[in-house]
Amino acid sequence: MSEEQTGTKSCCTPTRNGGDAHSPKQTSACRETAHPNTVSIPGGTGLVGTNRPELALDGESPLRKSRVKPFRIDTTTVTNARFAAFVEATGHVTEAERLRDSFVFQGFLSGAARNAPPVPGTPWWRMVPGANWRAVYGPGSEGAAPPDHPAVHISWHDANAFATWAGGRLPTEAEWEHAARGGQGDVRFPWGDAEPNDTDSFPCNIWQGRFPEEDLGRDGFTGTAPARSFAPNGYGLYNMVGNVWEWTSQPFRVKSLKRQVKQAHAGKAGFKITKGGSFLCHPSYCYRYRIAARSGTSPDSTMSHQGFRLVYDGA
Repeated sequence: MSEEQTGTKSCCTPTRNGGDAHSPKQTSACRETAHPNTVSIPGGTGLVGTNRPELALDGESPLRKSRVKPFRIDTTTVTNARFAAFVEATGHVTEAERLRDSFVFQGFLSGAARNAPPVPGTPWWRMVPGANWRAVYGPGSEGAAPPDHPAVHISWHDANAFATWAGGRLPTEAEWEHAARGGQGDVRFPWGDAEPNDTDSFPCNIWQGRFPEEDLGRDGFTGTAPARSFAPNGYGLYNMVGNVWEWTSQPFRVKSLKRQVKQAHAGKAGFKITKGGSFLCHPSYCYRYRIAARSGTSPDSTMSHQGFRLVYDGA
């Protein structure tokens, strides 16, 4: 079993390791007037985790119950069009723009961006000068961010600034899982337990082929898909797994006294839980497009597969 399969590495979430040092100012500009593309999620007893863990060191198990109040949630991740409206209204400058670089997967690089240094331990990631939500693969790639695709290169701080403007908030892990299960209970994926594969089952946007050398794109995409694509789950939510990672509001913690677990997550103080996996996930290396899967990400980190969606209190 590889290091990734045991949960000791994260292929999908490189980090700046900057903690909260670069937290941008929250905006107080006028709020978004409406967010119609939401659905009501019933309250009650929700499920978190699994008794069938694949990456046990990440704290996926055990399956446990959690009381959840009714809430509303975006049917999709926040799109480039919606994020652009936020920036236009508030003048917000994302962390990637302020820091003048961001992480980009190597398969999308061209020109001078190919010379960007690889990230130690995960060389398929490059820190690319000029990469941000407008230019997702670096300067000259502005056309690669269609209005209906998820906004990416979004830090946890950026997502919270957006939430302030939109009158919402990031979900808790329990809320996110409750919504992702779509009313089906203890299932592995938003559609049930049927596994995606590389040949004939493509219910979400993940990797097909040999990671990280070749994505065959048999699900129709080799990067992000439109935020509203593939079949929605039982609550009408799109792309709860695959496509882009989604921020939650909670700190990343794994409760264990085992030395192996502590070593696997050393240095992650202040990290936040991200959920859902992304278009880079594959069972051979990053099997984190399951509902119970989770990762810890530095709140100032920005990547070409990191997005978010909001929840809103009350039904």
